[in-house]
Formats: sequence, structure tokens, C-alpha cells
Amino acid sequence: MTSTVQHNKIFVAEKKMFKVMSNRLIGRMPKVGIRPVIDGRERGVRESLEDQVMNMAKAAAALIEENLRFPNGEKVECVIADTNIGGVAEAAMCADKFQREGVGVSLTVTPCWCYGTEVMDTDPLMPKAVWGFNGTERPGAVYLAAALAGYTQKGLPTFGIYGRDVQDAGDTDIPADVQEKVLRFVKSGLAVAEMKGKSYLSIGYSSMGIAGSMVDSNFMQDYLGIRAEFVESVEILRRMDEEIYDKDEFAKAMEWTKANCEEGKDYNNPENVADEARKQVEWETVVKMTLICRDLMIGNPKLVEMGYREEGLGRNAIMGGFQGQRQWTDYQPNADFPEAILNSSFDWNGIRQAFVFATENDSLNGVAMLFGHLLSDTAQIFSDVRTFWSPEAVKRVTGKDLTGKAENGIIHLINSGSTTLDATAQQRDAEGNPAMKPFWEITEEEAQKCLDNTKWPQAVREYFRGGGYSSQFKTAGEMPVTMSRVNIVKGVGPVLQIAEGYTVELPEDVHAVLDERTNPTWPTTWFVPNITGEGAFKDVYSVMANWGANHGAISYGHIGADLITLASMLRIPVCMHNVSEEKVFRPSAWSAFGEEKEGADYRACENYGPLYGIR
Repeated sequence: MTSTVQHNKIFVAEKKMFKVMSNRLIGRMPKVGIRPVIDGRERGVRESLEDQVMNMAKAAAALIEENLRFPNGEKVECVIADTNIGGVAEAAMCADKFQREGVGVSLTVTPCWCYGTEVMDTDPLMPKAVWGFNGTERPGAVYLAAALAGYTQKGLPTFGIYGRDVQDAGDTDIPADVQEKVLRFVKSGLAVAEMKGKSYLSIGYSSMGIAGSMVDSNFMQDYLGIRAEFVESVEILRRMDEEIYDKDEFAKAMEWTKANCEEGKDYNNPENVADEARKQVEWETVVKMTLICRDLMIGNPKLVEMGYREEGLGRNAIMGGFQGQRQWTDYQPNADFPEAILNSSFDWNGIRQAFVFATENDSLNGVAMLFGHLLSDTAQIFSDVRTFWSPEAVKRVTGKDLTGKAENGIIHLINSGSTTLDATAQQRDAEGNPAMKPFWEITEEEAQKCLDNTKWPQAVREYFRGGGYSSQFKTAGEMPVTMSRVNIVKGVGPVLQIAEGYTVELPEDVHAVLDERTNPTWPTTWFVPNITGEGAFKDVYSVMANWGANHGAISYGHIGADLITLASMLRIPVCMHNVSEEKVFRPSAWSAFGEEKEGADYRACENYGPLYGIR
């Protein structure tokens, strides 16, 4: 196993399937740096605080390490400064250690007064926060205010963490509100660090004039620290023709596909129905495409062994997209199968971390999928935000009333391509509710249920002349989900939209009528956003009407607050969300840009500019 491809593989056998925890990308996983800062006055003051300050750092590290993992399953590791930091020299020693240890996120903690600018973290690219202990014996809150003022004055946006309730000096418990902010900050900061230096792999380019598939390499680099890598689709044909793939794995994948991927009803007109020989060719083609797209993203040591070192190294792609329509799909089987399998938490090699792979090469939806994956650790749904169904329209075409969460209308999320099979919602949380879980929590039985609840109809050849197979399922309800989308606005730059809500399950007769009106060969998710009665969330129709593009990325769980925090780190303003105000957590400097939070977000992001941009 070469260090340039996959690292630290851990196999956990579970009957026929196994779970793979590995860093499949080049580069070590970022660590969290804990900076205990202290009043530097020796001969009495500092000495009385040494243990309390260091113990606060250790408590923060324990909280983080016990609660957070990376999406690849590895546990998050914290690095604590060798000494408490009382001045510039110790701050420099800490910075040096953090650089050597690969720290990507900085959390400063203290229960006392410190010398603000002398002990601060001055790395402009490091997401940073300060937790000031709310106690009366020592002025930790006073230091917090002074430190945040210094960070703001120096142009280093920093998150302030301050507990609501006063604690006693000896209290080592971390209050729930502080825990929530620490974990939200760290998870978002790690997402920033994980993206840096990785790639977006664009296979092909613009699909059907979709703006999001016109990959903006400057946006990727300036805001995310991600390079855009471009590979023409003909490379897939070359690798198929020259057999540059693992033939043993291909045989294994075909056997698994035949056993687990049941063909669905063929909806083609009689003159377009393929014979069995052609169907077999298409199955073989889409399986090979899956192997090749994966190898293009992360490489494959088997290819190196075969003498194809360049191909075997991959592109270090943390996400990717496939153009498909129309040049590829007019000629070859579509990529619905590769996209769906790559985006799922399992394949012929077992249960593993999902990839982030956008259909139609919609890189902006791919970015939203990546955000959701890094924050939730789960597989992501890619969908068209296709249709708003009002209660009146449903009644007219089905004769039935919408009820429950769906009573005020529903949004039909459906797309031929990269909807993860996890979205069948056959996994279960601790309470037995439908869920999409991190791969290390998924059981073999749950993965099999996802497969068993998916069929693979032949692609409708009016859409896809080259054939192929599309996944077909409906998402179970009710799962809490968050839909998001990045859009680029000329003169403004990127903006993020967020809509928290739930999947809903319609009665089968209602689902069938509505689904048949679109394309029944594709996977369907019925979505109801949480409504606030105001603005874009006045009602379900308004959410649909205000959505900024034809696609949306849907993540399990209500992660809107995490997305807002992450966006502020990257300097991407949020133009639409339904997250409650008390959960909005941004750098303290944002409060200096006006009282109205949305406008302040825009002004702050414009002022600081993209995280990696040169101003």
C-alpha cells in the first residue's frame, strides 16, 4: 500500500461485508490545537492558575475527542500546547508545535485575564475560537472580550464562546451551551482544514448549459482551497478499451451487481427496448465506469502494480462530477449507476465512506454535498428541486388530501443520477427511526435493505440514447434533513441557501400518481421544509420559488446551524435559511457589521473576502 493512495486501512469483519476506515486522500488528517492561555505575572498569579488553565484545555480536548470523528471514521485528535501561554514567546512555541503536528483548527481556552494580543493566535488561515470561562473569581470573560476586540482590530475573525451561567472556579464541567458551540466550531473548522489542498475532479465539463457545471476554478481555490482538475470523458473510454482497471475487482463487482441490483420495469417504447445482449453490455459498462471514476478520484495501487503508475496515483479528489449529458449519454450508457453507487456507503467491497460525486458535473451542488458530508459524516442526496405540489393540486389529480407534515404542500426531489442508496432510509437510529448513518454505524442488514429497496430500470432512451440503468426508489419518512445549495451571483460571489425540513412518505396510491407524471424510473424524495411564516419560508411554495438553482444537496439531520458556521469561516454569505436565531454562530466580528444578521453577514464576508483569496 503506497503512501500516495490509501492509508491506515482497518478492516472490521461483519459476516459478508466489512467496514473500511481509511484516509483515502493524500495528506494527514488535521488535528485540533488547544491553546491554554494564562495571566503571565509570575511570583504568585501565574502559579496559582497553572493547573486550572491546563485542566480546562484537557477538558476541551476530551470533549472533542470523545464526540467527533472524521467522515472516514477516524477519531479526531487534539494537540495541547506544551505549556500554558503567558506571552509572545510561549505563543510562538505553541504555533511551532501546531505546525509540526499538522493542526488545522485552533481553540484558545482560559478562565482568567491574559495579555490579549500577546497570547493570540495570528495564523490568518486557521479557523479560530476563544472560550472564556464564565466565572467571577477570575475575569475570563473580560479577557474574552479584550481578545475578541484584538482579533477584530487585526482582521482575524474569531468565534467567541462564553457560557450563559456563572460557574465556580473549581467547576470542571463544560456546560451544555458551551459544548454545543465548541463542537460546532471544531467540526466546521475541521471541514475547512479537510478541504484545503484537495481537488474537485471534473469529468467532462458543461452539461446541457447548466451554469453550476461550468466549473469555476477561481471559486474553488479562493474560497475552499481546492484545485479544479479537468479530465475529458474520453479518458473513461480509453481505460475501458485498454483495460486499465482491476479486472479481479471488476469480476467481483459484476457478481455483486447481479446478486444485489435487480432490474426494474422497462418503461421504454417497444422500438427502444434493448435485447438481453445489449443490456449485459450496458451493465458491464456502468460497472467499469464506477471503478474508473473512483480510480480517477483517489487512485488505485493495483493500477501501479499493473504498470500504470500515473493512472494509479489519482487526482486526490475530495469530490467530483460527471458531465454525462449530452455528449456521453447520446453515445454511451449514462452514469446513474456509478454516481449512485459512489455516493452510497457500501458497494461490492463492503460498507465504506461515501464519495461525493455530482451528476451533470454540477460542481456547485457538489460543493454543497461536500459541506453536508463533512459536517454530518453521512452520504448525501443529489436531486432536482423539481416540483411544488400544493394541497389543491394533489387533491385535483389524486382525489386525496395531504395530511400530517405534508398538509401544506410538498416539494418533489427527483433526479436520474447521484442520489445515494442510503436515501432509501432503511437504516435506523437508536430509537428505531428511519435514518442515514455514518458508515461505521451501518449494519450489514441495513445496507442490504437499502439495496433490496432499490430497483434499476433501463434508462428511458428518449433521454439517454446510450442506455444505462437508473436507481428507482422512494425515500421513507420521516427523516430530519437539510437541503442546501451554493450559487454564484455576479458582483457578489458565492452565496449559500439552507432549508431544514423532513422527508415525508405519501400513501402509495398518491405517490404513484404524482411520481408517474415525472419519470418513474428515478428515485423520489418528498420533502417538506420547516415553515416560519416569513420571507422565503412563508410557506412551502415560497421555498420552491426562492430556490436559486435546479439542484439541491440534501443531508441527513438538521445541520443548518453547522452550515452557517462553516460558511462564515469561508466568507460565503447565507442568503436564505430557516435556522432559529439563537443557533446562528459566527465570528464575533460579524456583530460590528450591523444588527440585522443577514445584512451583517454579507458585509462581513465582503470585507474579509474569500479565505484563500489575495486582496
